[in-house]
Amino acid sequence: MNKVITIEAFGDNYFYLLDCGAGSAVAIDCGDCSGIIKAVKAHDLQLEAVLITHHHYDHSAGAKKLKKKTGCSVISPDSKRIPGTDRVISGGDALEFANETIRVIATPGHTATSVCYYIEPRDGEPPMLFTGDTMFIGGCGRISECSAETMYKSLTSLAELPEDTLVYPGHDYTDENWRFAKLFDPDTEPPSTPSTISYEKQSNIFLRSDEPEIKEISSKPNASADEVFRELRARKDKF
Repeated sequence: MNKVITIEAFGDNYFYLLDCGAGSAVAIDCGDCSGIIKAVKAHDLQLEAVLITHHHYDHSAGAKKLKKKTGCSVISPDSKRIPGTDRVISGGDALEFANETIRVIATPGHTATSVCYYIEPRDGEPPMLFTGDTMFIGGCGRISECSAETMYKSLTSLAELPEDTLVYPGHDYTDENWRFAKLFDPDTEPPSTPSTISYEKQSNIFLRSDEPEIKEISSKPNASADEVFRELRARKDKF
């Protein structure tokens, strides 16, 4: 099997099943557990845990049922809002599953407790990043519980990861993000899932908020990157 199995749900959601070696696996996000259970059975894997990126129902609602059906543990950043959580994690934590080390990156912005999961490179394989609703291919999530400055800081922290890092987002919004980006850069072209940090730095309009040609869209002279990002996100909300 591929190391990462992408599981589609609800029209545009992505959940993932990661083969950790030695017959074990972890899932990333679980708004609905049926697709994950089918993938686990199809590949004869033991599901050790489901890692939740944030509390929104389309990423977490199926976790408790998945635990009941498979015996896996639920690992999340928010036990108050994610039922069934067995272990609460935060930025800087490291999780070990068979051959994989998974590092937790705190990325507040979309929600106050959003996290991303970063998989260390191993045996010549590139690192991987599961971004939930923080970073999409060519875009970013809506800001619902934090400031634009906080979201922008989280995005730019992800951009500091190795450029060959594979980016696995929580939704397929690529076409919409591409059409929005072309308003500012007609040469923008979207990749398929997964993207890479290198490509996002070149094409993701929200990561380019400090570039002079992108700053020209701002209504404020000499706007900061934070201010440009805030305006871009507000315009995307109405796109």
